Amino acid sequence: MEELAEFNDVIKEEIPQKISDFPNYFYAGFWVRLFAFVVDLICISIVTAGTIGLVYKIQGLEKTHSLITIYGIVSLVIYLTYFTLLTKLNDGQTLGKMIFGIKVVSLEEETLSWQTVLIRECVCRFILQTFIFGLGYLVSIFTPKKQHIGDYFSGTSVIIINMIKASGSEIK
Repeated sequence: MEELAEFNDVIKEEIPQKISDFPNYFYAGFWVRLFAFVVDLICISIVTAGTIGLVYKIQGLEKTHSLITIYGIVSLVIYLTYFTLLTKLNDGQTLGKMIFGIKVVSLEEETLSWQTVLIRECVCRFILQTFIFGLGYLVSIFTPKKQHIGDYFSGTSVIIINMIKASGSEIK
């Protein structure tokens, strides 16, 4: 019987803990995610104003913030590119997420794949922002793993990095 207990302990040490097995308090809540998002919007605004805003000003063009204008389309491309590239290439973190110590993780894969990131950051973010005015993000207040609608479709969530470190676990 004692040998079986030792064997179970060895097995537990060798099996890496999945992100989806962490307690609910390891997941970043609505407010910290919102604050990180606001920081990201400020960064995106700076990039947008510094690129197309400057071009429009030099050319004397009028910029309207409608999605159907060239300014609107280019702004949307910058917005989606920012979230997609930083999330994939920066280990699940945008600048706002880095500041607040949170990161996007896959609940199903060891690392975020391009497919997962594109679904979460392009398709779902565009739909949540454009068609339902961000209301899909409020769902994260009521779900155990603090997932918004885009997280459900992409199999992701956002975790608090220091909680993972404090538990002695590792994430990739």
